[in-house]
Amino acid sequence: MRIGPEEPCVPGFVSAYPSLAVQLPGATLPWLRRSRDEALERFAALGLPTTRDEDWKYTSVAAIARRVFRVDAASDVSDEVRAVVLLHVIEGTHRMVFVDGHFMPGLSQPAPLPTTLPQGARICSLAQAVEARVDDVESVFASADDAADGFTALNAAFWSDGAWIDLAAGVALEAPVHLLFVTTRSDSACFPRNLIRAGEGASATVIEHHVGPDGASYLSDTVTRIVLGRGARIAHTKLQQEGRKAFHIADVAAEQGRDSAFLSHALAFGGQLSRAAIATRLGAEGCDAKLAGLYVGSGRQHIDHHTCIDHASPRGTSRELYKGVLDEAARAVFNGRVIVRPDAQRSDALQSNRNLLLSEDAEVDTKPQLEIWADDVKCAHGATVGQLDADQLHYLRARGIAEGDARALLIRAFAADALAGIEHGPLRVRLESLLPGALPETV
Repeated sequence: MRIGPEEPCVPGFVSAYPSLAVQLPGATLPWLRRSRDEALERFAALGLPTTRDEDWKYTSVAAIARRVFRVDAASDVSDEVRAVVLLHVIEGTHRMVFVDGHFMPGLSQPAPLPTTLPQGARICSLAQAVEARVDDVESVFASADDAADGFTALNAAFWSDGAWIDLAAGVALEAPVHLLFVTTRSDSACFPRNLIRAGEGASATVIEHHVGPDGASYLSDTVTRIVLGRGARIAHTKLQQEGRKAFHIADVAAEQGRDSAFLSHALAFGGQLSRAAIATRLGAEGCDAKLAGLYVGSGRQHIDHHTCIDHASPRGTSRELYKGVLDEAARAVFNGRVIVRPDAQRSDALQSNRNLLLSEDAEVDTKPQLEIWADDVKCAHGATVGQLDADQLHYLRARGIAEGDARALLIRAFAADALAGIEHGPLRVRLESLLPGALPETV
């Protein structure tokens, strides 16, 4: 393990693991216990990433390394937690609620989920699927890449629950699945893990939603793995509304089959430090991937997005648009990587990152990347960092619009197209209603 100024030690998870391992889901299953043990060994070897690691160059996790976080068992649900769940309900969805990393059937709706789903759709908590020895869970685990960094290894060792969504060939879910993760405890660590598999021609919309109180400092380390069969379509929205003292680390990875479509929206509004790594591999011919994101920060928030679109096969199409709005001393990082492999001829990729700085102290580090190893391709990328357009602001003020309202109109117009591809009406309305509260008070 590497020791340095930003990595004084591996946090106390290694020493806590032996006593916790016997309480985690699937503790009696040899394959899962082996998987957890190997993940802990990887974490002990890797440690937490530092700014010496290229992918973490602009994001220091030293504040996490200095803290000691507890991994707690499930607790009773209070009236306060019920109120938080009601506050974040999204209408017209299958809702699964997880509190402090544990599934809460009584807060989920409808219950039980399988009674309202079409034949061939299996949706339950991952812990339930493992304990019931549901077919194919082991194979999906085996195909997951959990060695990207110390955080993904930590999740693989300590995950306590999450969602298992398995759609047979041709199954189409009309209503989105809303996965609501609520953290309530300060100084705690939660490790949600979601596995989503869509068979040939299957389709679904999944909303992964993370919330927590502003006054609590905690760690949310979440991993989501998505497998798309031939012609499948998954729309995945990740909405991060953690408390303003929270640490949120997320890793989302998709593997696409022939002619499949993956739509990703990453929306970051909360957290003291948040980072989301979102990747998809266009592993067969004719894949389509659309990645969009919106991050809004103020105060001293630090928001990091790393994306990777891997064109590994011919005739793939990808579109990526990430936008950021930063005020006060907020800082954002965007690193978007597009890879076109030698065999991925006739690939079509377009990537854009645009940032709006509302303060002289706000900062963004943006690094769009194209790695092209094929010659018959159409690829472009770009990044912009700027302020509100003075001429547009003057135009609105000249027509009797107050300065604050004019600024708000311009900021909302800038952010709007990052939300344009969200198809579920109630979710889109919810996100649009969040913008005024998420944007700085100056608007």
